[in-house]
Amino acid sequence: MDRMPPQEITLLFQDFVDGKKGSIDKLLPLVYGELRKIASKYLRDEYRDHTFQTTELVHEAYIKLLGDQNISWQNRAHFFGIAANSMRQILVDYARKRNSLKRGEGQTNLSLEHAMEIPIRSDEDLIALDDVLRKLESFDAGLSKVVELRFFAGLNVEETACALGRSPSTVKREWSLAKAWLFREMGKQ
Repeated sequence: MDRMPPQEITLLFQDFVDGKKGSIDKLLPLVYGELRKIASKYLRDEYRDHTFQTTELVHEAYIKLLGDQNISWQNRAHFFGIAANSMRQILVDYARKRNSLKRGEGQTNLSLEHAMEIPIRSDEDLIALDDVLRKLESFDAGLSKVVELRFFAGLNVEETACALGRSPSTVKREWSLAKAWLFREMGKQ
């Protein structure tokens, strides 16, 4: 597959949002590999207690993304940030559903040692992380977006800065602040 410049991919996203026929057929092969990488990262590193396959998670997220008519993707990084968030929500919903069957078994304490570098090993861990991320979003939506793009979408500082319209130094500062905040909050769980 030829690599298409990010600007051309962004134009295809805009064509899709504008309802231009054929844009989705051109777009899917270009983003599918990256979506698989994000899903694989979730399933391998962050969420090991699962029955999902990478392809299944990608397809569910993709259907969710295409079904949301209120999304206007700004660029490639924005799309992958939303995709990563969709995958996280799919896994959290799945974990909550599974956990509803296990009520009364007690809760595990989750420690976020090394600030955001530990793998999520259980439904309880994933739910606790999602709860803390929702709290961060209500406290500071900007910091939450940085976490979403850096941690879940796997974007680097420069890509995150581009997606959010911020400078790389601001993103580095916000990333450090968000990790410290999350570390403290996860310690309370």
